[in-house]
Amino acid sequence: MKIKIQKINNNAVIPHYVHKGDVGMDLYSVEDVVLLAGERKLIGTGLKFEIPMGFELQIRPKSGLAVNFGVTVLNTPGTIDCGYRGEVKVILFNSSKNDYQIKKEEKIAQAVIARVEEAEIEEVEELSETTRGDGGFGSTGLKK
Repeated sequence: MKIKIQKINNNAVIPHYVHKGDVGMDLYSVEDVVLLAGERKLIGTGLKFEIPMGFELQIRPKSGLAVNFGVTVLNTPGTIDCGYRGEVKVILFNSSKNDYQIKKEEKIAQAVIARVEEAEIEEVEELSETTRGDGGFGSTGLKK
């Protein structure tokens, strides 16, 4: 599959797979910004993507940023639809008690290409029965 990417900022870094078999490609910031403790900000990547029909670009956190600095993607996974042609931006959230300095050309998130299906919607009067029924939100407990 071919993904077309347009750089719209000189500081933009074209994402790539680092290791064979990797699922995510790193996304990089095009700006220097301080993410204050408890703050969320929209961070530009300086990139536009052309995603093929039947796929989405998912924006996911970097585990190292999350565990080491408490910085994560707020609406994870973020979805970039195949019809969107604007700049891909990342909503970062600093859950820590310390400010975090984001620098140009530093990793801020990862992008994953995922296949999606367009559902055929059918309104019905009743749904089929299952053993689970409407149980959710912890209904199976937390222990084995």
